[in-house]
Amino acid sequence: MINSQAIIHPNAKLADDVEVGPWTIIGADVEIGAGSVIASHVVIKGPTVIGKHNRILQFSSVGEDTPDLKYNGEPTRLVIGDYNTIREGVTIHRGTIQDRNETTIGNHNLLMAYVHIGHDSVIGDNCILVNNSALAGHVHIGDWAILSGYTLVHQFCKIGEHSFTGMGTAVGKDIPAYVMVNGSPAEAKSINAEGLRRRGFSKEDIATITKAYKLIYRRGLTIDEAIVELEVLLPECAALLPLLESIKNSTRGIVR
Repeated sequence: MINSQAIIHPNAKLADDVEVGPWTIIGADVEIGAGSVIASHVVIKGPTVIGKHNRILQFSSVGEDTPDLKYNGEPTRLVIGDYNTIREGVTIHRGTIQDRNETTIGNHNLLMAYVHIGHDSVIGDNCILVNNSALAGHVHIGDWAILSGYTLVHQFCKIGEHSFTGMGTAVGKDIPAYVMVNGSPAEAKSINAEGLRRRGFSKEDIATITKAYKLIYRRGLTIDEAIVELEVLLPECAALLPLLESIKNSTRGIVR
């Protein structure tokens, strides 16, 4: 299962059925769970924990030190969950002690070719990052978010669950849950109605989320005024809670 031309550090811990291709380097303090497949020409550095049934393709660099100038060689971590696909040339950096000490990737994510995940970022579950999307440090992405190709995300931005960015979007503020954005700088366009339908949201919930979107983006309300009105709608639609919380918890301001 491990090619004779792979280089694996003696203290790396690989489950018995992990596959490793030729010319791959797996460093010290790396753990890889059962059913994972590591292709050729991959470099994985530790401390890094990779869960079960992950697939990492050629020329990816996983768990490298961050280029953040505050980083001084501290033993920070990268933690990757289960059932993720990491395509060709992806780069993922470990955390820094100035923030979480850890970069975290959840489960069932697809990181397409040449995606970059900066230090201390957090990616939830079931996310898709299309080719050449790049996250600066400290970015948080909620479950089921989709970033189209060449999306760029500024440091400390939060991208809400079920949100969607168009091709080449430049994100400099937080994106609330369910919202579709596009452009450089990003501008809100609508809710991600098709994504919500595919994930089983009811027609009633989608209609209420659409009403909430218009309340935030079409009525000229301040954010505080919009929050008050969203709280009135909340009892009739629990699905509004992620939208409300993503606005309340925004630290950079939301994309408008």
